[in-house]
Amino acid sequence: MLQQTQVRTVIPYFERWMDRFPELESLAKASLDEVLSLWSGLGYYARARNLHKTAVKCMSQHKGQLPERPEQLSALPGIGLSTANAIVSQSTDKPAAVLDGNVRRVLARHAAIEGWTGSSAVQKKLWLLAEHKLPTARGADYTQAIMDLGAMICTRSRPDCGSCPVNSDCMALQLKKVDQIPWPKPPTKVSKKTVHMLIIRDSQGRVLLERRPPSGIWGGLWCLPESDSIESIEEKLGLSITSKIALPSIRHQLSHVHMVIHPALVSATEINQVKCSPEQSWFDPAMHSDLGLPKPVSDLLAGVYNGEYK
Repeated sequence: MLQQTQVRTVIPYFERWMDRFPELESLAKASLDEVLSLWSGLGYYARARNLHKTAVKCMSQHKGQLPERPEQLSALPGIGLSTANAIVSQSTDKPAAVLDGNVRRVLARHAAIEGWTGSSAVQKKLWLLAEHKLPTARGADYTQAIMDLGAMICTRSRPDCGSCPVNSDCMALQLKKVDQIPWPKPPTKVSKKTVHMLIIRDSQGRVLLERRPPSGIWGGLWCLPESDSIESIEEKLGLSITSKIALPSIRHQLSHVHMVIHPALVSATEINQVKCSPEQSWFDPAMHSDLGLPKPVSDLLAGVYNGEYK
């Protein structure tokens, strides 16, 4: 379940999203920049890209509607089988197996299935179990109930086994292994990445930005020119830096990457000769709110235009 602080953070984004995209058609017609600009700051940008792609596919392939069959839903970008089944069960009341994180924990404990629930071997067992335990009716109630059971009672830590409606035949409880099942997720290997970012302004005060590739870190967002060295940025853009003001370094933690960003405000020769590719452009401050920008870049640009960096 979301904590209150997380809810307070997400709700403003959700409200802006619904104001801009009240229906599937409006989302499909929007540009990727519009979508990412409203998502900026939430992270997991692949989700925003997938929502946009799914809306476009629904308009072109499904007559502007979400398809009703699980196999059609799971073929859409960003929708896996568990999510597809949850949509079907909640919208049609047909029983369909779901296997989100909470449900995996409930089933693993109830059947005393050891291992990490994210592994393919354990998930194979859990899918069979989820299918086996489906009721014959009231699919929407069952789906919501088993998800809530994991979210509110069979929690990751300090589960309330005394209040659990299925504690009488819970194998993990009988074996006194509730605190051992399921196994924790193996630690994620976090890599380190150091980059230089340059804030380059032309004679009109516009800043040069580059759109990142569609996949990978900050996929599809607009970023400052960056590389592992300032010299390589100069070479790529065909510039010769004449002055540089180093700004405070920024440490930015992603799920699998710890980034150290060394930004600098620079002046350079041949700025007006920069030949922008389709993925590069000069933007003035009034345009930044309409772009998808990573938070560190958004903060840097705000600092520049607020006069924090002279």
